[in-house]
Amino acid sequence: MIILASGSPRRHELLKKLCKNFVVEVSDAKEVQQADSPKTLAIENAKLKASSIAAKNPDAVVIGADTIVVLNGEIFGKPDGIDGAEKMLAQLAGKKHEVITGLAICAGGKIFTAAEVTEVYFGDMTTEEIREYVATDEPLDKSGSYALQGGATKFIEKIHGDWSNVVGLPVYRLRKLAQAAGINL
Repeated sequence: MIILASGSPRRHELLKKLCKNFVVEVSDAKEVQQADSPKTLAIENAKLKASSIAAKNPDAVVIGADTIVVLNGEIFGKPDGIDGAEKMLAQLAGKKHEVITGLAICAGGKIFTAAEVTEVYFGDMTTEEIREYVATDEPLDKSGSYALQGGATKFIEKIHGDWSNVVGLPVYRLRKLAQAAGINL
């Protein structure tokens, strides 16, 4: 059995590109807030999510993921409400940032990890455009306060790297990680 340790509908849809038969079990693991690097932080939180579900399902293959947005070394998680979302977007406007997703696969008592990094270039955004986007509520539960696949598309000038990573689950990297672990998704 394959379990996705995430309630994210975006991750669910992306995992369907790799395998049709999996179940979703949302992890209640307490995420860490600091690590040696943003990439390490994303991997550690993915491991915590996958491990918490694997402990209850030792015979399953459990996939965990954690996505963060990083601007000049500062980690942007999910915003703390409307004001937080507006501030994050104002900081990202007109700049390049990184989206990092840590991956963890728990299988057979082992944990396999990887991370994917994608560069996202935001165009300029006016204060009014930011307010209008935040008013849609879409940014309120997203790392970095935006959804590439949603209304933020109009603000994104370009990306370098895997677009599915920015959505929340780097499909190619996950496939390669599973192959390296000897797991057929």
